[in-house]
Amino acid sequence: MDVKAYLSILRIGDYRLLWSALVLNLLGDGATYAALAWITLDKAGAAGLGVLGVCLTLPVILGGAVIGPLLDRFSRRKLFIYDSVFRAAVVALVPVLAVTGALHAWHLYVVALVYGLLKIIPLAGTPAVLPELVPADKLQAASGLEATAMGAANVLGPPIGAGLIALFGAPNVLVLDAATYLLFALLISRIKAPLARPEPSAEPGAKDAKPGWAPVFLLIVRDRFLLVLTLSFGAFNVSAGALVVAIPWLTKFEFGSGPGVLGLMLAVMAAGELVGSLVSGAVETSEKQMLRIGVLQLLSGAVLFLLLPTALPWILLGLALNGILSAPMTVLGGVVRMTRVPNAMRGRAMTLMRTVMAGALPAGSALGGVLLSGSHYTALIFFVAALATAPGLLTVVLFRDTPFRLEVTAADEQRAERDSDPDDAGTVPAAS
Repeated sequence: MDVKAYLSILRIGDYRLLWSALVLNLLGDGATYAALAWITLDKAGAAGLGVLGVCLTLPVILGGAVIGPLLDRFSRRKLFIYDSVFRAAVVALVPVLAVTGALHAWHLYVVALVYGLLKIIPLAGTPAVLPELVPADKLQAASGLEATAMGAANVLGPPIGAGLIALFGAPNVLVLDAATYLLFALLISRIKAPLARPEPSAEPGAKDAKPGWAPVFLLIVRDRFLLVLTLSFGAFNVSAGALVVAIPWLTKFEFGSGPGVLGLMLAVMAAGELVGSLVSGAVETSEKQMLRIGVLQLLSGAVLFLLLPTALPWILLGLALNGILSAPMTVLGGVVRMTRVPNAMRGRAMTLMRTVMAGALPAGSALGGVLLSGSHYTALIFFVAALATAPGLLTVVLFRDTPFRLEVTAADEQRAERDSDPDDAGTVPAAS
């Protein structure tokens, strides 16, 4: 692993600001979930916690239909800032209502709904603006650090939230999270790159881009790289969604254990993903990028067969290897998506592809729930392993001899001009 790749990318001031803002945002989200869950348990019990989970996750899928076009129609800088300030105000309502004694469970559900609807802005907006901030040959390192931030936040966010709840109380944790949203907005405002509304005429081929979803669907369907990535990652995420159900089921019904074993399995898988993200981001982009993705998916699906013996050591090994092998798929695939989608459609395309992948998770969870309700654990593992492996094999076959090439873009040239202009060093261009 070449650590210099990460040090080099973090020397880029604009990227460093975006990445720092993203880390704060993700850690704050993890702490918010812990605080909202704790308050909900107190107000509405376990049933309320289930409603909160739906409010947090389902609107992410629904919000994509609205947010994607906004990312291509308006200044991305302004969307980032307005989203952060608005969510800070919404989150801060909870401690205000708690202090006045007016807080009810439905208030928590509304906060969760707003979070879910707007979460796609940083989720799709970050990869949409990365090509404007870093050179094409550094996109893999940038994508790797983004995935690493997400992985670290998944591991550290909830425990940090739990510790803060013990120290300050759950409502006060939401005050701190509101502050992280405001800090996110401040860091974004200091980025020198315009992050403005995309101009279709700025890139070759972008003149044909029209508003709405139709041109984005056509782009993905006609581009073999994007189509295969979207469908194969969607199939893989069905398997990931099934594991979300299978892991707690194993803990309770096979091992007869408590939260400690559940936490161990989740931590091992998250640690594997973190390692995979770190390593893959430090590797150079290759002409065999799609072939690498196919091999990784083939292997990460195959190791799920290690979960067949219901023995904890084998399951921990399978989850760790699955995390290590699957995380690089996201990093390498992100480079392909960012470089093959024109800037004028990047917001909608990233939203659509990430929504498809996110939408596959609840489908897998539903499948897992159906099969495990009949104790068909072995059948479930066979199915999800095959579903994860088959698209990887197809990708290997389709792209064995198809090269992937990075090209210098208009954004690269504009960035070089910005970086070489000493008079522009301390300014923030007006965003349209």
